[in-house]
Amino acid sequence: MKTLIIGASGQIGKMTTQKMLSEGNDVVALVRDKNKLAGIEHNNLTIVEQDLENDFSRAFEGIEQVIFSAGSGGATGADKTLLIDLWAAVKAINYAVDAKVNHFIMVSSIGADAPDNIESSIKPYLVAKHMADQHLIQSGLNHTIIRPGTLLDDKATGVFTTTRPATRQDAVINREDVADALVYIATKESKNSQVFELFNGDKPLSELPAFN
Repeated sequence: MKTLIIGASGQIGKMTTQKMLSEGNDVVALVRDKNKLAGIEHNNLTIVEQDLENDFSRAFEGIEQVIFSAGSGGATGADKTLLIDLWAAVKAINYAVDAKVNHFIMVSSIGADAPDNIESSIKPYLVAKHMADQHLIQSGLNHTIIRPGTLLDDKATGVFTTTRPATRQDAVINREDVADALVYIATKESKNSQVFELFNGDKPLSELPAFN
């Protein structure tokens, strides 16, 4: 199955790209600047250089599955949050519908289910994620929406939970663990539409109902 990874030069996207390739999967990496993937070479890798703020529909040619891991980043303003986390995601979903993609995996965020429940500077980001998630759910595409907790840069733990921890400081997950979860979902033979949160926990993915 040929998988398009949108945001392949981001932290999670790059790790996911490398892990997918290491398992022998065909990957199309969509990036704004191909130099950000310098050092990643593989016969199964195709790099498409396009800006998500423009038309990037040609990246979907021959694609069977999409992983959307693009994000505007914490240093940008509300304008980029709107253009990338919401509008680029909506366009990607629409392109996927037109291309008759089999499965669309969205990297969302904890709190995207109910942005009004969180009063913080990231509320515009959560609203964007919420609207993008809703568009995907209503698109008719077979989908998986992963809402990870606060992201950390530590090495993967290999153990997870989909139950939100009682305290905010425990509602975290390492970026590499998110990448491993994306690869696990992407390489499964059977996929059912679902939405779940994901955190560092105490069980491998194979023991979690959401991954089986």
